[in-house]
Amino acid sequence: MNNRPENGSAAGSNAIRSSAELGRSAHEKAEVLIEALPYFQTYAGRTLVVKYGGHAMGDERAARDFAEDIVLLKAVGINPVVVHGGGPQIGDMLERLGLESTFVDGLRVTDEATAKVAEMVLSGAINKQLVGWLASAGGRAIGVSGKDGGLVTARKVSRTTRDPESLIEKAVDLGFVGEPASVDTSVIETAVAAGMIPVIAPIAADEDGQTYNINADTMAGAIAAALGAARLFLLTDVAGVLDKKGELLSDLDPPAIEKLREDGTIIGGMVPKLETCVNAVKAGCEAAVILDGRVPHAMLLEFFTARGAGTLVRA
Repeated sequence: MNNRPENGSAAGSNAIRSSAELGRSAHEKAEVLIEALPYFQTYAGRTLVVKYGGHAMGDERAARDFAEDIVLLKAVGINPVVVHGGGPQIGDMLERLGLESTFVDGLRVTDEATAKVAEMVLSGAINKQLVGWLASAGGRAIGVSGKDGGLVTARKVSRTTRDPESLIEKAVDLGFVGEPASVDTSVIETAVAAGMIPVIAPIAADEDGQTYNINADTMAGAIAAALGAARLFLLTDVAGVLDKKGELLSDLDPPAIEKLREDGTIIGGMVPKLETCVNAVKAGCEAAVILDGRVPHAMLLEFFTARGAGTLVRA
């Protein structure tokens, strides 16, 4: 029996299905690009500050995806500036060295030994690893800390905490924990003009040369405000701000954030994150977003689609 017509028909059918599937796939990709077009146009030439941190940094595949996203932003005419954290990595190194850590409202109490470890981990290992990932993705990155070129001048943090029982506020000495007193963006602007992606470690010195460890969220917020950034992205290891039922709060403003803090919805490490967002948008950054850095391409979904992701904070 000659089966060629039947086999030929099946082969033709498969070819048609394959062609149709490829057509649909190509069409879907084109639709994604069309959806992103107005965002490309809106943000071309604008600056975007990304704080990259949390446990998302510990997953190499996710880190390489992040690097590709940053290089893509640069390629379409947006100027990304990366500020990285490294809390888990600092914690691991302190544990290996037998040094204990304590926290107040999500900020690590930092003695002299801890400050030296933090600078070694942040300005050394993590900073250069991120620069390497960006280079492998096709980008040109330069790693600096707040010390370089007078980028950030620090001052010692003054912090109070509320006793959960008495509700009385009391002062807390966090040691060598600082905050940005001023930001000189000329180093960033020089790097961006040269086609490079600045990668910034949250270490800075005060006017007397004393080194301080700065919360990476706080550092990113100050830099975003100084640059008048279109967006501040805080990539971390949570989906965003959650209500007491564990559901995501997609849009917040400063008054809503204050109410959530007063009723105990916002606690721990989310406190300085939202303080950063509020300070940044009040000081000139257009909007801030808290995103889960473990979600593939979460930043692109937030930036280039109508659906968005995470929690958006506007003034």
